[in-house]
Amino acid sequence: MKKRIIPCLDVKDGRVVKGKKFQNIQDVADPVELAKKYELDHADELFLLDITGNDRETFLNIVKKIAKVIKIPLLVGGGIRTVEDVAAVLDAGAAKASITSAAIDNPNVIKDASEKFGDDKIILSIDAKKVAPNKWHAFTSGGKKDSGLDVIEWAKHGEELGACEILLNSIDADGVKDGYDLTLNNAVKKAVTIPVIASGGAGEMDHFRKVLTEGNTDAALAASVFHYEDINITDLKEYLLNFDILVEEI
Repeated sequence: MKKRIIPCLDVKDGRVVKGKKFQNIQDVADPVELAKKYELDHADELFLLDITGNDRETFLNIVKKIAKVIKIPLLVGGGIRTVEDVAAVLDAGAAKASITSAAIDNPNVIKDASEKFGDDKIILSIDAKKVAPNKWHAFTSGGKKDSGLDVIEWAKHGEELGACEILLNSIDADGVKDGYDLTLNNAVKKAVTIPVIASGGAGEMDHFRKVLTEGNTDAALAASVFHYEDINITDLKEYLLNFDILVEEI
């Protein structure tokens, strides 16, 4: 399977924002314009994340606007707590819905949603934080609360419940730009058979190479390096092709 490059748009109050380790949020850009740019830059998919979950009407309108102007798959997360929430984002134009905290509070939401909408529609998003050597817990509430759940076991259970992919967010690496957590990604990838999307830590092109090879992941997601044009997605794909990493043709 071809490796995917996925820019992420964290949305708050109708704008794209970005922080570090889930803190110090700053305004970046208009989400619709940025979405169009990333499609032109040959992104494989686009991830749209509602980081507050407060104004769902505004957020769903943004989903609709973006879905109308891009052809690449739109993945949507944040504020999705029920099967009805999943229906709302899919109806708005999302290809897949991503569930994080709500899946921990009620694991059956993954099972129920995947049974209702199909086994290729639900992503289990895990906000992982290291708690001991080679041990990570899944956190909730935007990375603030330790659920006590072991990330490896939770990923395996998520697959059993019907998740089609794991979006693995490293809280420790988020926005730091020192590279993805290869050990974390490797451990989760070995535990499941479904695709794993790495998130958190991209700072340079070689970080993508490492996580897609050494980290063994199926896709790499990033935000600020794309938003601030530190890395262009087309250039990144050309770089990866030099290492015989199979990506979608440019």
